[in-house]
This record gives sequence, structure tokens and C-alpha cells, in this order.
Amino acid sequence: MIQPRPASPLQASEASSPGEDVKTPLPDALILPAERIFDGPAIEARIDALIAETGDVRAARPKIIALLNEARLTGMAAIADAFAAAPFESRKTKRAYAWLTDQLVLATFEMVRRHMHPLPNPTSGERLSLIAVGGYGRGEMAAYSDVDLLFLTPWKMTPWAESVIESMLYVLWDLKLKVGHASRTVKDCIRLAKQDFTIRTSLVEYRHLAGDKPLGEELGRRLWNDLFHHTASDFIEAKLGERADRHKKQGGQRYMVEPNVKEGKGGLRDLQSLYWIGKYIYGVRDAGELVDLGLFTRDEYATFMKAEDFLWAVRLHLHLIAGRAMDQLTFDMQVEVAARMSYRDRGGRRGVEWFMQRYFREATRVGELTRIFLTALEASHTKSEPMLTRLLSRRRRARPPYKIKQNRLTVGDEAAFLSDKFNMLRIFEESVRTGNLLHPDAMRLIAANLHQIDDEVRHSPVAAKIFFDTLLKHANPERALRRMNELGVLSAYLPQFEPIVALMQFNMYHSYTVDEHTIQCISTLAQIERGELTEELPIASSILKEGVNRKVLYLALLLHDIGKGREEDHSIVGARLARAIAPRFGLKKKEAETVEWLVRYHLLMSDMAQKRDIADPATVRDFAKAVKTRERLDLLCVLTVCDIRGVGPNVWNNWKASLLRALYRQTRRGLEDGLEALNREERGVQARKNLREALADWNERDLRIETTRHYPPYWQGLHVTAHVDFARLLRGGIGHDEVRFEITPDEDRDATRVCIVMEDHPGIFSRMCGALALVQANIKDARTFTSKDGYACAAFWVQDQDGHPYETDRLPRLRDMIGKTLKGEVVAKEAFRDRDKLKKREAAFKVPTSITFDNDGSEIYTIIEVDTRDRPGLLYDLTRTLAAANVYIASAVIATYGEQVVDTFYVKDMFGLKFRSESRRRALEAKLRDAIRQGAQRARP
Repeated sequence: MIQPRPASPLQASEASSPGEDVKTPLPDALILPAERIFDGPAIEARIDALIAETGDVRAARPKIIALLNEARLTGMAAIADAFAAAPFESRKTKRAYAWLTDQLVLATFEMVRRHMHPLPNPTSGERLSLIAVGGYGRGEMAAYSDVDLLFLTPWKMTPWAESVIESMLYVLWDLKLKVGHASRTVKDCIRLAKQDFTIRTSLVEYRHLAGDKPLGEELGRRLWNDLFHHTASDFIEAKLGERADRHKKQGGQRYMVEPNVKEGKGGLRDLQSLYWIGKYIYGVRDAGELVDLGLFTRDEYATFMKAEDFLWAVRLHLHLIAGRAMDQLTFDMQVEVAARMSYRDRGGRRGVEWFMQRYFREATRVGELTRIFLTALEASHTKSEPMLTRLLSRRRRARPPYKIKQNRLTVGDEAAFLSDKFNMLRIFEESVRTGNLLHPDAMRLIAANLHQIDDEVRHSPVAAKIFFDTLLKHANPERALRRMNELGVLSAYLPQFEPIVALMQFNMYHSYTVDEHTIQCISTLAQIERGELTEELPIASSILKEGVNRKVLYLALLLHDIGKGREEDHSIVGARLARAIAPRFGLKKKEAETVEWLVRYHLLMSDMAQKRDIADPATVRDFAKAVKTRERLDLLCVLTVCDIRGVGPNVWNNWKASLLRALYRQTRRGLEDGLEALNREERGVQARKNLREALADWNERDLRIETTRHYPPYWQGLHVTAHVDFARLLRGGIGHDEVRFEITPDEDRDATRVCIVMEDHPGIFSRMCGALALVQANIKDARTFTSKDGYACAAFWVQDQDGHPYETDRLPRLRDMIGKTLKGEVVAKEAFRDRDKLKKREAAFKVPTSITFDNDGSEIYTIIEVDTRDRPGLLYDLTRTLAAANVYIASAVIATYGEQVVDTFYVKDMFGLKFRSESRRRALEAKLRDAIRQGAQRARP
């Protein structure tokens, strides 16, 4: 067991020692010469001169504050300029900020102690020691970090000490420093640190600045003797608990697309926690000493330093850009930080995506270091084993050359392991087979021998079998894949995977990096196979239960996004890569072709379901013709479900589920019974029959009026529940300028349905869209029909801003705004001037506008698809533009992907015809683009 040694405070500079005043660090430790940051002798001389001029320090105080503040601003500007010229030089920059803060604090302390509250003959009780704690105590600061100070006294606070502390704090506050402070005795420090781990942690990194040195040294001795040396396990458990809570608050994933650089998983706090634990137990002064203690290898320490330097650089840039303390790497900040760190657009990817890929790769390395460090502590019996592993007593035994160590799988015979190249893959299959995590010793061995995975291994049927066994034979393949990915094994075995490792897609739709998204997708597939999602995903579950080619499905899912990060369409690139990869995995020709097809068209079902009107038989027929076989339909359906669920925690919902289920069932019917079964007439007959059954209490006359007043598209485009709402709204006729509407929860679609009827006139659909947008309703789908007797019948499916159906208590406001807008009491165009604004963090996203016309996708309508940047009033602007151009809108389907939206309109011209003229299409496209451009200018934050 490694023996702890007495702790000593961390110094801001190698020149300092425990308890020594920190005034003169080595110049090469800072980003620029110390005198250019703060000329201490000159400032001290000017302070003395100002006091001498007035003869009264209090009279000179305003000028002294102005002098120190000017020095502070000058020093900060000098550091910022030097850092801008060397944007990765974080170590010297954070020391420079700490050194500047030291000089301001020390100058203030000296002025207060010498001139404001001099004490020529202090008693033993009037000693005062000024201590830096927390991050400031570590000598690391960003531009706007807190200045945490401890005023240490031997016994009860004396009036003199109170006066010094009060005067000093007022000066520091006047200098606009964010000061956190405490006034305590040594005894108080020990007592409070025993009760509060936050206080205890801050004292781990204390650093004496000025005042009574023996008092500071006494604190160090007492901390070790009375607290640290016999409470190591408690401290470690507390820090790990804090870490888990912190990660949970930050989203729980290392790959959240707006990470917190300080508090997030794989962030600076994780690295600092390792250091705190090392210092608490072993008294190390810097992370390098962890190597000598055997907790890190030299390579791991180099990784530690590299990750720390990069993460600190990001944090320093965040502070400087925001002009305040800022640790959240929001989307708008990502763009600016990437530019400051000289990341440029290249290879079909934006500079910000290159930057974030580097960020996530460093965060991954921090995770690896954390696992290695904590398991090494277990080996020294300092940290207790996880409760879960203690409870699970029945585990499978490891096969040679492996063994179980500390409830983790490791290599028992290193020579035997390395003598067989395939063990580099086999160990992961053994890990999921036995149910044990990999031991850091094994991870170190794998990382050092990645060269063993050569072309012979990559093209070997033996390796392919091991890989598929890992995926297909055990319950949680995602765990093995994630570890293979983090250790570089997956990229070594499948080099085409390497470019998407830690690759972020700069948008608001995807919550994870591309590689993590892929692993999340496979995790979902494994969950379905385990029967955990049967109720939530009945179609996908039944498909897998009936049986599919699992090799094809798992490989297609692994490869479906492998083409991302290139200039060419990722589906096309991915299919080309899949064509080369699939034979390597031993797939037969037909299986390889199916994998290639799935990768090429993995977005087809999602696009058809979300961007097209699946109530139109032509949509289903086109999809069925593309899919061709039931086998492909089944595989594509499961892949689509896994793909959408793997995008992020809140992306999948009942709306998407209902669309996919409907498309799957109709397509399956068409493939089994023939495409001619998909026709309008049959649907219309069945829809009228369903309505008659639902309105069994109506008299025959009213039923006949309702079933004959609508054209065929009405009957095939709506569910019977909507037909019932419209029938009741229309019963008895509607007066001139009268508006009737019904708001109904639609649980099957996870939305609120709004059915509106009124006399038909041009632009009514646009006004309805405006009314709903003004109450911030997200329109997901919309259908509008004109009855034979001249009534407009419009159905909208809406969700609130959080993507949920409207709560009952919010419906009155929804009703009120719809009524006022449709009656003309509120003019949507005017109301949007102040409401249609993008949030600042969302303004960094640019989405190119694409407008397409399709005359073949529907038998009756021209389909206009508008793919552009989303904003609150967009749909209203588009529908208003179409109405002004005398375009009749039959339905609108809205698919939102973060900041991107695809609005699809099924339209006719004023004569009821499709838009077949090229010149008319170009003119209409120009008007739509102009509306989008004007709205975008209005929406700028």
C-alpha cells in the first residue's frame, strides 16, 4: 500500500514554499514579463506619494482606488492581448491572472495594514494571516474568477483585525473583484471543515499570501494531523458523490453539445478532483507527483497536462468573450472560441466542428484518466469498491489469459495475451460475457499495443466473428463498443470510423457527437431486443421478435452515419464505405447489398413520415416502390426508430411514433396486397362508415348532409375523431363572419388538435397559422379543406414550446388568441414585429434555404418543400406569401430538426391545377425567398 505523506499547500510558483509570502514568481511562469502586468514598486511608490500629498490615507483613498483600478485594467488588457497572440498558452495565462490578483490583494493589504490601521506593537492575539483558498489558492484564475480569501486569526477576532478585514474588502470590492471571504481561527477551520466538504476542499488548496506566516503553517499542520490523514476514504466518497451529482445536473453525458467546461463530465472539475484527492491523501504539490506514486504513467500524465491546458484555454477564452465569469460552452460561444483559437472551415466542415471535436476528444481522455486514477486508489485500499460490485456475487469466471481483479477484467498472462493479436478484440467480448468492466491495467495494455490491430486482423474472418459475437451474443453491446471507441480499438479495427470519433454536428438537433450517437442507436436496438421497449415501440419489437438478419441490422446501424464530416452527402459517402466494409465482416453478397442500401437510404422512412402527407396514397406508393421488399421495410423501420431515439433524450415522441407506425402499416399492406390497394376511394367509403358509427345518435338527414358536403381529400386526410369535431362544428350552418373551433387532446399523436371552421375566403389558412404562432404554438401538421357549401375546415396539430400537448389550464388563452386573430381584432403581421426574435445563443446557426417543387409526389397537388432556418413567425410568413400569390394550400406538414425546419405544402393554383410552368415556379420561389429573407432580418437578436 502506498503510504501518504504530510500535505503542504500548493504554490503559485515553483519559487515559493509553504507559508512563504508569494510576491515574486519566476517571470517565465507568466504569459508576459511580470512588470508589464503590474509594476509593483512603481505602484507602491505612487500610493505612498498620494498619501504624502494629502497627509491622510482616507482622503487619498479615491485616488488610490483609481490608481489600482487602472493598474488592474491595464494588467488584464496586457494578459488578454498576450493570450490572443498565443491562444493555447493557458498555463502561463491562468498564472498571470492569479499573479495580477496577488499583486492587487497584497498592495491593498499593505496599504490597509501600514497606513489605515497601523499596529506598531501587536499582541499575540492580534496576529492576522491572509490565505488564498480554492482555485485562487491553487494559483489558477481566469479573467473573472472569484477571489477566495481566508482571514486567519489565532483566537477570537480582535477589533483591529475586524477593521483591517473590513477596510480591505471595501477596497477590493471597489476594484470590481468578486471576493469570497471568511474570517476564522485555526480551530474554526478544522471544525467547519469536518462538517462541510466544500470548506474542506477549499482548504486542501490553501496558499499563504501575507501576514503572520507561523499562523499559516499551523493551519497546515492541524489540517493534516486533526483531519486529513484519517479521513481519506470519507473525502474520496464525498468527492465522487459530488462528481456524480454534478454530472447529472449537466446532462449526464460527456458528449452534450453545449458542455460546461468547468462542471461538465470530462471537464476541469473532474481533473481538479483527481488532484484534490491526490493532495489530500499524498500531499502532492502538482499532478506530476502522481507519476512517482504510481497512480499515473508518464504518458498518462502527459495526457493530463494536455487535456488540462486545452480545457483551461477554452475557459479563459469564454471569460474574455463574455466579459464575465462564463463556463457554459453555448452554441454562440463555440463559434467565437473556435475563431479565437484559429480553427478554420476545411474539408466540408466548419471550424467550430473541428474545435468541438478536439474538445470532446480531450473530455474523453479526462474520463479515461479518472477511471485509471480511481481504480489505482482501490488497489491501495483507499477507495472502497463500488456498492454494486459488492452486491453482485454471482459472476462468470474469466477464461485464460484473463483474470478478475478488483471486480474488473484484466490480463492475467501478458505474454500469452500479446501472443495472439485477436485478443485485442476478444477481451471486449470477454468483458460483456463475464459482466465485468475493464481494469485500468488492461486498458493501459490495450492502448499501448494498438499496432497489433493490423491489416491481417482487419480482414480476418476470426476478427469478424469476435466482433459480431461482442455485438450479437450479449445483452449490452453498447458498453463494449463505447470502451472500444474510447481506447481507440474501434478506429484501429475499422479505420473509416475514426473521422467521426468525437465529431460534433453544429446544430441544435443532435445532442451527441456522431460516434456517441451511433453507440446510443445500438444501445436502443439492444434494449428492444431485451424486450424493454415493447410497450413503447410495438412495431419495432414485433419485427425483431418475428426475426431479422441481425448481422445486417447491427452493421448497418454501426455504419449509418460513418460518412459524416465530408463535403459530399453523408448517406452517399456512407453507402460507398459500407460497400467496401461489409465483405470484410464476412457478409454474403446479398447481405452486403442490403447493408449498403440501408446506409444509403437510412433517412428515407423518416423523411417520408415527417416531411410528406402520409394520408396521400401516392406517398405510400412511392415509399413502397423504393423499399421493394418486406425484409427491407422491416430493417429500415427498426433502423429509423433507433436512429431517431439516438439523436437525443427528448427527440422521440408519440408524434413521430404515430407517423412511422402509420407509414409502416400502409406500406406493408401495399407490399403484401398490391399497391393498387392504396387508393382514395376505398378510404373515403370506410371513413364515411366510421363517421356514421361515431354519430349513431344523429338523425339521417343531418348524417346525409355531413357525409355529402365534403370532397374526397377530406375523407382520406383525417381520422374519424377529427371528422366528428368538424361535423359538430358545422351542424346547423355557420353565420357570416362567425368562427367556430374545437380544441382536443390527441394522445396518439402527443399533440393538441385544433379544428376551425368558418366561411372560406382567400388567406384564411395564413391567418389561422398566425393566430397559433402568436400564442407560441408549434404547428406540427395542418390540413385545410373547403366544403362543397363554402366552408373552410382546417385542422392543426400543435405542441407547446417544450414539444408537449397543451395543458388544460393553458387552453383558454389559446382559444382567446385564435378567436381574436380570426375575427381581425389582432393583426398577426403587426404583432410579430416584436415577437419574432431569435435567442442570442441560437443566432450562430446558419441554415441555407432550399425550395423545391414536386409534381410527381401527389396525384392532385404540387408539393412545395421549403427547407430553411426556423423561427417563430416563419410558417405565417410563408403561408401569407402563398395566399398573396393566389396559391391554394390543401395541407402543410412541418418537420423541425433543431434550428432547421422543413415546411412542406400541398398546393394548387387558383384554377385547381398543379404548378407545371417553370416560370411560375421560379416567380413563386423568388417571393418565398424574399419573405424568408425579410423575416430573418426582423428576427435578428
